[in-house]
Amino acid sequence: MPAKPCLGIVDWGIGGVGLLNDLDRLVPGLPVLYWSDAGVTPYGRMSADELAGRLTTVVAALARRGATEVVLACNAASTVAGRLHTPIPVEGIIAHGIASVPGDAARVGVVGGRRTIAAGLYRRGLDRPGRTMVCRVAQPLSAHIEAGRTGSPRFQADLARIVAPLRNVDALVLACTHYPAAARWFAAALPHSRLIDPAAQLAAAVAARYPHLRQTDPAIRRFHTTGDPDAMRRGAARAWGTVLTATAVEHRPPAAWAS
Repeated sequence: MPAKPCLGIVDWGIGGVGLLNDLDRLVPGLPVLYWSDAGVTPYGRMSADELAGRLTTVVAALARRGATEVVLACNAASTVAGRLHTPIPVEGIIAHGIASVPGDAARVGVVGGRRTIAAGLYRRGLDRPGRTMVCRVAQPLSAHIEAGRTGSPRFQADLARIVAPLRNVDALVLACTHYPAAARWFAAALPHSRLIDPAAQLAAAVAARYPHLRQTDPAIRRFHTTGDPDAMRRGAARAWGTVLTATAVEHRPPAAWAS
């Protein structure tokens, strides 16, 4: 491990704050640099080439700011993790979601954004003889969570529609880092299903790499966003009850970053 490690966390919005909260419990001594890229097109709407290019740019920016490794706290971003060429190691979240599902789960559901589901990484990674897979796009839920509408009648109606085909699953993968912030509503809708939070396993994997930082005093957490810092603060407070001090980062298109 480097003498002065610093973990970069990348997400389009504030879903990755849940991962950060796990890290605060498991390895508080690890410095963290959080990058919310909300000032650009949502990752799920970019082409694969655009997304890989944007993430390569963001990781390079984090490396310049002192990050020694980066985790993608975003399932959409993680669908192109293998295509990145970066100066520091980058790890996606999807493999951790796949590894978290019990081997004896005969019926497995996955809920995520459109890109995450369409990429098929969860379906291919979890498919095995005798197992039934049900994958559902749950796109409106992350917007509800960021806007503070979790638990509202509109949220409840969208959730009920999305999980209707998932009533009998043994395990449900929450394949968007926003969704664990609404875990109580998922649990109420699917009381017999085990909820899988990929961020929990990712946090454990990161903590295992830094055992010497587990019992130390809390390290500095720095927050940057290419979007609206006030919106980031409000979103984190609504979803996670977490108080952030976000700093705006100048946003330039990927082409300008590369020049």
